[in-house]
Amino acid sequence: MTDNIIKLTAAQIAEKIASGELTAVAVTEAHLARIEAVDEKVHAFLHVDREGALAQARAVDEKRARGEKLGPLAGVPLALKDIFTTEGVPTTVGSKILEGWIPPYDATLTKRLKAADVVILGKTNMDEFAMGSSTENSAYGPTGNPWDLTKIPGGSGGGSSAALASYEAPLAIGTDTGGSIRQPAAVTGTVGVKPTYGAVSRFGMVAFSSSLDQGGPCARTVLDAALLHEVIAGHDPMDSTSIDAPVPPVVEAARNGSVAGMRVGVVKQFRGEGYQAGVIQRFDESVELLKELGAEIVELDCPSFDLALSAYYLIAPSECSSNLARFDGLRYGLRTGDDGSHSAEEVTSLTREAGFGPEVKRRIMLGTYALSSGYYDAYYGSAQKVRTLITRDFEKAFEQVDVIVSPTTPTTAFAIGERADDPMAMYLADLCTIPTNLAGNAAMSLPCGLAPEDNLPVGLQIIAPAMQDDRLYKVGAAVEAAFVEKWGHPLLEEAPSL
Repeated sequence: MTDNIIKLTAAQIAEKIASGELTAVAVTEAHLARIEAVDEKVHAFLHVDREGALAQARAVDEKRARGEKLGPLAGVPLALKDIFTTEGVPTTVGSKILEGWIPPYDATLTKRLKAADVVILGKTNMDEFAMGSSTENSAYGPTGNPWDLTKIPGGSGGGSSAALASYEAPLAIGTDTGGSIRQPAAVTGTVGVKPTYGAVSRFGMVAFSSSLDQGGPCARTVLDAALLHEVIAGHDPMDSTSIDAPVPPVVEAARNGSVAGMRVGVVKQFRGEGYQAGVIQRFDESVELLKELGAEIVELDCPSFDLALSAYYLIAPSECSSNLARFDGLRYGLRTGDDGSHSAEEVTSLTREAGFGPEVKRRIMLGTYALSSGYYDAYYGSAQKVRTLITRDFEKAFEQVDVIVSPTTPTTAFAIGERADDPMAMYLADLCTIPTNLAGNAAMSLPCGLAPEDNLPVGLQIIAPAMQDDRLYKVGAAVEAAFVEKWGHPLLEEAPSL
């Protein structure tokens, strides 16, 4: 029975709970049992809130018993990236500097999940402060990719993607600063969406790079992602960057997928040296599939995209060096050296030395240097100019096409430890995803098969203009349906064996 439940999609689970065929408690217990059975190997979760999840599930069953109308995801379990504050539940952001911190309030996204009666199973592992492309930078150890536990599950949201791929949860939440929802989705054969910047509230989401960070839905199907997107999106007066506009009709688009008559752009800068042969093969097959489905393919030239990686790794570290200044060992979290023999400055220094990991320190130093007197215009200022050029390239592209497609990542999942000593090689994992963050557009990654050379998942990225998120779901649903009909779904047909 447990196996039957955990293989269901979120939409199927919600339907069975609403009809009384399943109880929310039974569904939650099935997923908690799965976590207990496999998470020692996968390490997707940092904290499992067993009692809290069962209490939420019981409340859903009581609502149904009273005849109250249930929401479209009521009773469906979810894995929450450990970057969103959750009242009474530890929030570490994958860092020792917040080990044991219990937030006194919920993030807006957390509140919206609870209001929709989504059952939060616990908090997932991540690269410390969301800085990384592999979930190897977590202070609590790496997460394994369920397709091959010796491989990375992507980053920074590898815990969320691994929870989906290992059937520990049917839904998850991630955050995307330079690709940290889409890149994990690509290498685990799942669906991940970076909504338009400002479409999902950042209030209560621990900040890394404020002009780039964006929370979003993760799932195993396009429809499930759309249902979750609709729950978490919407204006929030607590977030000054939140867009005050209606949420695009993403669920309707996911239920009525079609690319007939659409113009689909292929950017020449998103292929070439460094791209794995099997990734390009599956991408080219996806483009042919789009043609078969009635789309017109348009070749695009976006020259500034070649500069995106360099610009990102000046802007993001600069913003992180500012945001992480609040972790001083004096207000909350870890405090080291407070024995009466050290000054406040020394306590701050000792706390940061003990609490921050190597990648966080590297980015703080990069950012502080880029913002320092005499270098601001040469580095940070220049990077912001490049950001404007990238935005203009997107604007020109979207005058010619409705959406853009590309590989999500240049390669499939690499081995844990393979790039640990080479930060530049690690940063290249986000080559295709970073331009979208710099421009603030919406983007999705969905599975497009397995690479023939290693039998690991490949992701197809779809990019849409800002506040046209429904286009992602319209195209994604059409591609997903065609893939399932032709080749089967990598996670719905044959699951990774753990």
